[in-house]
Amino acid sequence: MTQPVVHPHYALEDLPWSEVAGRMATERRLIVPIGVCDQYGPHLPLGAGTRVVEALANDLAREFGVLRAPVFPFGVNVPAEADYAGTASLRAKTLHRALNEVAAAWSAHGFNEFIAITASPHEPHVEAIATIRAVHARVRVVDALSVDLSQFLEGERGPEHGGEALTSILLHLQPERVRMEAARDFLMGAEEFRRFTRGQLKRLPAGCPGSVGQPTRATAEKGRAMYEHILQKIRHKVFIAPPRDDEE
Repeated sequence: MTQPVVHPHYALEDLPWSEVAGRMATERRLIVPIGVCDQYGPHLPLGAGTRVVEALANDLAREFGVLRAPVFPFGVNVPAEADYAGTASLRAKTLHRALNEVAAAWSAHGFNEFIAITASPHEPHVEAIATIRAVHARVRVVDALSVDLSQFLEGERGPEHGGEALTSILLHLQPERVRMEAARDFLMGAEEFRRFTRGQLKRLPAGCPGSVGQPTRATAEKGRAMYEHILQKIRHKVFIAPPRDDEE
């Protein structure tokens, strides 16, 4: 009788400690996906960015045989988004401390490299992650949405938050979670967007649905191309030809 093919699991939450220890005999890197509970307009779920980093972590874990941590679902949001129902933000120092503590625990078990993947370019969020320190372990940080996706965009170039790029990627990954009938375009100037992301605006401008950019131009086909482009950039930067410590 043919035995069923057993596909290996790479998520810590799916494995007993004994199997994790066995895997670490040959591979001591750990992918750490870090999401946010943030609004991206009326057409995307609060976990849109989280779903992207979860997919990237899963694909990279399987491809390179690297364990991945559970998704950390909270990050640092822009203050002006606090009024949107369901959003929840940590302070930068809280996120930094929480990640430092779990990294310290994993480092003590023998992990020697953490690959933190996020999909939020908000500076305090990224800085809180980038300053993680663990004894005897290096930390690499990848912001998936900082990858240049302009070659795939058809709309007007400009700031995006839940716009054409993220909406397209989620249409590719989880189309059932996207409500395209609710998508509304809203363009914002670069200077005003900088003030927004730096916390200098108390609220988004009147008429803004929460998202910034042109989500109505999003398609699953563009999302597939964008996602594969991001995946390839991470493959090369982190797994295939990572820089030496003195080059980072």
